[in-house]
Amino acid sequence: MAALLPGDALTLCSAALLIGLSKGGIGGPLPTMLATLMISHRVSVATAVALAVPMLMVGDAFALYTYWGTWDRKHTWALIPAGAVGVGIGLFLLRGLPDRSLRVGLGVAGLVVTGYKIFSHWRGHEHHKHRSWHGPLAGLLSGTASAMLNAGGPPITSYLLLQPMTPTVFMGTNTLFFATINLLKLPGSLAAGVVAPSALAWSMAFCPLVAIGVFLGRYVIRRIDAKVFDHIMTVVLVIACAWLIATAFI
Repeated sequence: MAALLPGDALTLCSAALLIGLSKGGIGGPLPTMLATLMISHRVSVATAVALAVPMLMVGDAFALYTYWGTWDRKHTWALIPAGAVGVGIGLFLLRGLPDRSLRVGLGVAGLVVTGYKIFSHWRGHEHHKHRSWHGPLAGLLSGTASAMLNAGGPPITSYLLLQPMTPTVFMGTNTLFFATINLLKLPGSLAAGVVAPSALAWSMAFCPLVAIGVFLGRYVIRRIDAKVFDHIMTVVLVIACAWLIATAFI
C-alpha cells in the first residue's frame, strides 16, 4: 500500500467506522472481524490484521476512559502476561504461514466468533469450577488469536463470563486486556515485518473516523434495537467469511 488507491481509502474508512461502532457498544466483536475481512480483500491477511491495530488502539482509548479503574486485578494478572506470550506466538505464526492458510483461518475465525455470538446465551457459571490455569490459558489463546486474526474475543469473553463479577467489572477487565494486547501488537507487527511503516501511516490517517464510529455507535444504540443490528451484522459477516474461504481456493 505504497500509494493509496480510491478503493483502499474507502476500505480503511469503512473499517475505521466499523471498529468505532464496535467500541461504541454495537455488535460486539463482529464489526471488528468484518473490518479485518474488508481490509484483507485489498492486502494480505497479515497486513490487514496489522492495519486494523491503530484503529483498535484509538477505540481502546475511548473504552479505557469509560471503564478506567473498574477492572479486576486478580484476573488481569492472570490474563495479561499469558496474553503477551500469545501475541508473540501469533505474530510468529502470522509471519510464517502462507496467505492462503491465513485467509482460510480468518474466515473460520469469523464463523467461530459468529457462532459464539449466536450461542452465547447458553453459557452459565452455575456449575463452573475455577482452576488457576484457566486464566493464563484464556489469555494465551486470546493473545494468539488476536495477533494472528484480530479474533481474540471468544476465549476471554468465555472466561470472564464464568467468573462472579458485575457487568462493569467485566467490561473494565476485558477493556484493559485488549488495550494491552493491541498496544503490544503494533511494535510487534513492525518488528516481525508483517507490515510496512508507510502502510501503518495510512491506517493512522483514518483513525479519527474511529471516534466518529464510537459516538455513532452510542447514538444508534439508544435509538434502534441492538438485536436488529446484531442480526444484520451476523448475516453480513457469515457471507463475508464464506466468500473469503471460497476465494482462497480459487
